[in-house]
Amino acid sequence: MDTSEKKQLQILACKVRMGAIEGVFNAKSGHPGGSLSAADLFTYLYFKEMNIDPNNPKAEDRDRFVLSKGHCAPGLYATLALRGYFSMDELKKLRHIGAMLQGHPDMKGTPGIDMSSGSLGQGVSAACGMALAAKMDGKDYRVYSILGDGEIEEGQVWEAAMFAAHHKLDNLCLIVDNNGLQIDGPVSEVGGPEPIDEKYRAFGFDVQIIDGHDFDAMEAAFAHAKTVKGKPSVIIAKTIKGKNVSYMENAVNWHGAAPNAEQYEIAMNDLKKVLSGLEAE
Repeated sequence: MDTSEKKQLQILACKVRMGAIEGVFNAKSGHPGGSLSAADLFTYLYFKEMNIDPNNPKAEDRDRFVLSKGHCAPGLYATLALRGYFSMDELKKLRHIGAMLQGHPDMKGTPGIDMSSGSLGQGVSAACGMALAAKMDGKDYRVYSILGDGEIEEGQVWEAAMFAAHHKLDNLCLIVDNNGLQIDGPVSEVGGPEPIDEKYRAFGFDVQIIDGHDFDAMEAAFAHAKTVKGKPSVIIAKTIKGKNVSYMENAVNWHGAAPNAEQYEIAMNDLKKVLSGLEAE
């Protein structure tokens, strides 16, 4: 990836983070920590990896995306808005009565959402169904799904993994946002799903581990996933919860809390500094 393309993705990811904070602040509720950790992943998928068209969000041959960790919708919504699915102004109406953007993704009311999600573990099962449907219909679209590392404590995730491997869903690519924290504390202490890579290998997946904030690493990982035949892929992305907001980084209490006015200003100033630095390079 050349330097200019990488910088553009970094700028977009910073704007995704700003949009997520904007939404959660105006909603006075929501989940900022995991939205910020996944922002680079959202950005790469929607601006580089996936075959999509915001002007035709239901195109039959589009790639599909399922946010299995549906509570991190603020980050996804900010990405969709930047990509042109709907106005950025919608972010300020997050979780408001009658607004388009619900607390969790709603495929019936929001352009660009391929599957409603929120009940942890269920989204990845839907993604498996989409991937199998593509195989049965002779279509070549790919299906992507982001899971939380706390979410993979759910048994349904592993039922879906067995299903994906059994049906040789090589058009399915899962991404685990491995930020190490869930609502009750460190993932290693709450449910201990480690070693995540060995578990997925045992379930028949091609496994890669990357830095989830490194766009070069993402490019290589997603390119490799497309070459895998006869088995599904998983990319375990090591990330920082609350990335780029000083007081949110690696702080479990920002899993599901909204900043007050003072905290909002600090967060936006942190992100504006990152943005200014990128734009000045």
